[in-house]
Amino acid sequence: MNPIAEARVPVLIVGGSLVGLSASLFLGRLGIDNLLVEKHSDTSRHPRGRGNNVRTMELFRVAGAEGQIRQAASVLADNHGILQAGSLTGEDQEWLFKEMDGGGALARFSPSGWCLCSQNDLEPVLVDRARALGGDLRFATELLTFDQDAEGVTAVVKNRETGEHTTVRADYLIAADGPRSPVRERLGFGMTGPGDLFHNVSITFRAPALADVVGDRRFLACYLTNPEADGTLLPVDNREQWVFHAPWHPDRGETLEDFTDERCTDHIRRAIGVPDLDVEITGKAPWHAAERVAERYASGRVFLAGDSVHEMSPTGAFGSNTGIQDAHNLAWKLAAVLHGSAGPGLLETYESERQPVARATSARASARSAEHSHPGYSPAPGAGGRGKPGGVLTVALAYRYPRGAVIGVDPELPVVPEGMRLTGEPGSRAPHMWLRRADERLSTLDLYERTFVLLTGPDGAAWRAAAAGVAERLSVPLDIYSVGTRPEDDLAPEEGADFAEAHGTTPEGAVLVRPDGFVAWRASGAGTDPETEIGEVLGELLHLPGRQ
Repeated sequence: MNPIAEARVPVLIVGGSLVGLSASLFLGRLGIDNLLVEKHSDTSRHPRGRGNNVRTMELFRVAGAEGQIRQAASVLADNHGILQAGSLTGEDQEWLFKEMDGGGALARFSPSGWCLCSQNDLEPVLVDRARALGGDLRFATELLTFDQDAEGVTAVVKNRETGEHTTVRADYLIAADGPRSPVRERLGFGMTGPGDLFHNVSITFRAPALADVVGDRRFLACYLTNPEADGTLLPVDNREQWVFHAPWHPDRGETLEDFTDERCTDHIRRAIGVPDLDVEITGKAPWHAAERVAERYASGRVFLAGDSVHEMSPTGAFGSNTGIQDAHNLAWKLAAVLHGSAGPGLLETYESERQPVARATSARASARSAEHSHPGYSPAPGAGGRGKPGGVLTVALAYRYPRGAVIGVDPELPVVPEGMRLTGEPGSRAPHMWLRRADERLSTLDLYERTFVLLTGPDGAAWRAAAAGVAERLSVPLDIYSVGTRPEDDLAPEEGADFAEAHGTTPEGAVLVRPDGFVAWRASGAGTDPETEIGEVLGELLHLPGRQ
């Protein structure tokens, strides 16, 4: 009989890819012990999932990991844009877009930027950061069973190398266990949406001479459209290592065994346009593009995140980013409940906030695949226009929560607005503006991670005093700052910036921002009874009945 060990932990995470590792990192930053189990023996070795959008990088910035991630991604730091070409040697070439941030407009909205870091480079950074914060990460360990009751979750996990079984008692379970999630299946949650879109085989290969063919075209990806050999070429190191995504048609009877080294080599040569290119195939991995969103995101004390609740077309790199942002949304809410500063009702807002974002984003990803004629994708008639409102930056950064832990939002507003609106509206990501604190330069976004934050202009003394008293009475952590140019103000805006104007309020008003940087509530003026209003707002947001 295999030995049985026991473990007790606040949060058990199932799945150790990008989303699960991010959940461990975010929880660790908030002081929540966690145990992560991953059935594979190590992090991903395949270069995939490389596009980390600006919102994800904002989260990694606040979590103290952005610098390490950019260092891991340095080899591709100068790659931008998507090229579409009949081949790399012909004249039929067009940039679908050449710069991720043409003209530098992004600096108005964020202190961060896009980052091209492949999954095999990003995951080790997340492992190091999560473990440094106390995360217990166990690879080669799989979840066998789980049951929950009113007080927590009891799971049995197995070390696949030693055979040891461990009974884990956790307050909560996060399942980030992929598109075929056993946890989701066990809970019986169905999926909605169009379903499978197309199938690819991701081929890693070595071709030193290809760098000369590519020349100075430093693309993120190149869509090669030869009808006899289409696919997507992606650089790994811009020198020798490359990836090619070849369309796979199982509906036509094709099997993975059909993708022999000889076939893959011939396909790559014809797609690129160099018949005698020296190609060494080093790996193959199938992947499937789909558009699906789960009907439910949670059951009791069990929550799902990432691919276990949504699948998206890869165009726009929305999938893993949406999953990482799921993990962040859930982490601060779990931390608030576990620390006793919020009631369990706060956790119900996870699904009401994140599910609509997944639906809107997945529709936009499919629409973008149609717009870009992504190799292998043949949208159904009329499907190409679904989800079109909002460009990639708007979808990535300006999405909002019409429902959930927010007050003063029209619940009928679209999740993705038609244009960039980051003006302090409740339900939206708080505006970025540069501040000075003594000799330190920081973004407003750097203030948001561990607690709610109340910001006022210099004339908001009544809100600040009321908030301090209410936070103490409710035992709720709350950081309070005045933003202005007086010596007594906590934070000074950089020259030319106006706090009230940027946040859509007045010098007498106030803005309450959640730990994830989303505006929870806003007051346009001084208020008639600030203490009562702040008490009611925090009580409603944090589900603290009787503590207002």
